[in-house]
Amino acid sequence: MKQYLDLVRDVIDNGTLQENRTGIRTISLPGAMLRFDLQKGFPAITTRKLAFKSAIGEMVGFLRGVKNAGEFRELGCKVWDQNANENAQWLANPFRQGHDDLGEIYGVQWRQWPGYKRIPLSNPAAIEMAEKAGFRRIAQDEEDGQAFVILYKAIDQVRQCLDTIANDPGSRRILFHGWNCAQLDEMALPPCHLLYQFHPNVETREISLTLYIRSNDLGLGTPFNLTEGAALLSLFGRLTGYTPRWFTYFIGDAHVYENHLDMLGEQMKREPLAAPKLVISDRVPAFAETGKYEPEWLEKIEPSDFWLEGYEHHAPMTAPMAV
Repeated sequence: MKQYLDLVRDVIDNGTLQENRTGIRTISLPGAMLRFDLQKGFPAITTRKLAFKSAIGEMVGFLRGVKNAGEFRELGCKVWDQNANENAQWLANPFRQGHDDLGEIYGVQWRQWPGYKRIPLSNPAAIEMAEKAGFRRIAQDEEDGQAFVILYKAIDQVRQCLDTIANDPGSRRILFHGWNCAQLDEMALPPCHLLYQFHPNVETREISLTLYIRSNDLGLGTPFNLTEGAALLSLFGRLTGYTPRWFTYFIGDAHVYENHLDMLGEQMKREPLAAPKLVISDRVPAFAETGKYEPEWLEKIEPSDFWLEGYEHHAPMTAPMAV
């Protein structure tokens, strides 16, 4: 994956040293982009072994709204252990609910975004509209002489995206995100990959994804997030009858931790190998073959439903994760 190595080299050569919350300095460069044609292969790093099953396990956990490190471990992903149980700031947070708790992280926002409406009682039409949309009254109060009601609904952003691809593919509003300002202090880690926008093309029957990441650790985070984004796009395409095509990956703060320089330096000496192919199990229904829309597979999917075909890589390498 030459694009990835070129970005690593660019950040190391042109970035600047920055202090940050972890205590481990980074070499950082603002504004970066990678773009992959999934018809030419899956964007897996080959200059070291990719932790593919761990990345897919995390993606499956997000789709299930998992908020506990133990549940991620059951899915084959251990990357949340330190953030759950060794992050001093989170350990002291009163929102933390015991061992392995992660709070209202990614998947909670993706699948159960807490939506509230504050509507004056003098506007019954708006209240009725909200209730028809699934909001329910949870409180009533008064402020400055005006009575109002509070209504609540858990919003499944991911399902809304999938439904829109199936029913209104011309929409330019097919996106979900995890940056819930009201709940950032209730998370072990605020979302890094935070906005996903899907672009179905009815004419070509292709679907593309634009992903925005506010902060990306190129050594460990980028390979993980590329895997998850490309796999999610492929899953969405399978469930809606579109062929996955362009995966565009924007980074706000692209950085390399100082203690990852040796690992990345060695990787840059290695020649990238051919891109593998992502395979999704036949047990996952393909809309293009069945003509049947089955969105419930967002929850039924298992890590074992994904694997790489023809994946060759250089020797494994590791580096510590900054928490």
